[in-house]
Amino acid sequence: MAQTLFHSHRTLLQAKLKEQHDLDLFVVGSFTPMQQTNDASAPFIQEAHFYYLTGIDEPGWTLLVDDTESVLIAPKISDTEAIFNGQHDFSQICNTSGVDRVVPRNEGLRLLRAAVKKYRKVGVVGPDPYRRYNSFHHNPAQKALSDMLKKMAGELVDIRPIIARQRAQKNTDELTIMREAIGNTVKAFKTAHNALLSKQYEYDLEAEFGYVFRSHNAQHAYEPIVAGGSNACTLHYAKNNAALPKNGLVLIDIGARFNGYCADITRTYAIGEPSSREKAVHAAVQKAHFAIIDLIRPGVTFKDYQDGTDTIMKEALRSLGLLNTPADYRKYFPHAISHGLGIDVHESLGGYKEFQPGMVLTVEPGIYIPEEGIGVRIEDDILVTEAGNENLSAALSTDL
Repeated sequence: MAQTLFHSHRTLLQAKLKEQHDLDLFVVGSFTPMQQTNDASAPFIQEAHFYYLTGIDEPGWTLLVDDTESVLIAPKISDTEAIFNGQHDFSQICNTSGVDRVVPRNEGLRLLRAAVKKYRKVGVVGPDPYRRYNSFHHNPAQKALSDMLKKMAGELVDIRPIIARQRAQKNTDELTIMREAIGNTVKAFKTAHNALLSKQYEYDLEAEFGYVFRSHNAQHAYEPIVAGGSNACTLHYAKNNAALPKNGLVLIDIGARFNGYCADITRTYAIGEPSSREKAVHAAVQKAHFAIIDLIRPGVTFKDYQDGTDTIMKEALRSLGLLNTPADYRKYFPHAISHGLGIDVHESLGGYKEFQPGMVLTVEPGIYIPEEGIGVRIEDDILVTEAGNENLSAALSTDL
């Protein structure tokens, strides 16, 4: 399936670039390794556009596609790197990606120069338009590749919006992989829930997920959140080192990554006997959750979806006595209701204005009351179908 999947992604992109930009050449690079500490590299996660087009999960590679062939250019590795990390298996790289050929770095650079000289216009993945909202340093690989192509006298065309639009609608093969990632996550949640009463600390509970994921050849798609009691009021709480409440709630936001694609699921579970107020907050979120999912179908605009969500969530807050001023809405429900899901955990929906069949997105209403130490979120992964929607994580109960 791999060869067919990634070949089809490249073929579709080629056609769109030719139609929209009269572009015959595009070049996309993988991420490079990043330092974790001292001489150790951080765990590697591939650049999503590169993975979408190649299926290659190794650093330092470059994809060149023109109207005659597709080529993967290997990174240059030292003898020391080869001893510690292994040699590149060109045959395996070719089999996984389905490219026409794989070449060493020096030969690949010659091909790049010749291609830029021939075509002049080069499609590249441009800068992330949302990077100004992030507080971290971005991987330098894409900028370094663009700078090199500029020196070769290439006219660069940003193809990021076209790839993002293409990635927003998953095909059958992609959905098969995503169902596996979501299925692994559901198994892990069920295992953890069954073991809940035997756990004393958040990290004890987190460990159940890691075991299930690795035993199914999956891994964490993002930093797991296991937040007991008031810790759930911190949206991206990730310390996971506190004692679990003896009577209360624990919010768990965890997803598996399988064959490059992600799941993203949240449940809030009861430990012992939660208070009547905690039960009421959970019930309000649960009711809102399913009402919001029912809004999703092809042709519904994102604006109408947001307006519908606002109506539902305001009613949920009102039922709990929390909506006394307009500012209370975002005080107690401070995050977005949905985001796209795929190779990236937070994936673009491609600039569309309305839901399209094949889109996969999260639905994740939450209510957080810091002054009461209560935080509840429920999150499922939803596929937009021709007829409406399918809850891909429906096998996991949302009950306490």
